[in-house]
Amino acid sequence: MSDKPLEGRRVLVLVSNYGVEQDELLVPVHRLQEDGADVTVAAVTSDPVQTLVGDRDPGETMKPTTTLDTLDPGAHELLLLPGGTINADQLRLESKALETIRAFAESGRPIAAICHGPWALVEADVLRGKTLTSYPSVRTDARNAGAKSWVDEAVVSDSANGYTLITSRTPKDLDDFLGAVHQTLAGTGGSR
Repeated sequence: MSDKPLEGRRVLVLVSNYGVEQDELLVPVHRLQEDGADVTVAAVTSDPVQTLVGDRDPGETMKPTTTLDTLDPGAHELLLLPGGTINADQLRLESKALETIRAFAESGRPIAAICHGPWALVEADVLRGKTLTSYPSVRTDARNAGAKSWVDEAVVSDSANGYTLITSRTPKDLDDFLGAVHQTLAGTGGSR
């Protein structure tokens, strides 16, 4: 039995080059890699991704693996959307990011989004009939985009309408969020 339970699994992370919440990017990337997953970080440009702590203080930088324009979304099993208010707002204006989100939903592949990350899901119009959670300020946008309901829980996994959506509220929920991502990637994910 491998000590890398996610070996061979491929995860795609979409970010802008500025404003992603540090822990919502770095913690998932490092933990998924430690468990053997092949993680691709796709940013708008090839410049380093500048993270923020609490949406204001500069955090660590990360070199993206690829850019939105050159990525192959079909080569990945799960899409992860970290938050950060600035990141999420910029990402939902990127047509290639929205196309990628729609491609995952339409093909039935899981999508995981934390904090403000669901803003891109609102813009991509893939929340109809879903139950989710997020940072509270995204609640009304999610409902207006056709979400069935918004709940105040650490993690929500919903398989309605053909694809699994995993959502969490804030960096405080990262353990629960990554547990649900891990279960889904390992093929044992539960849902509502």
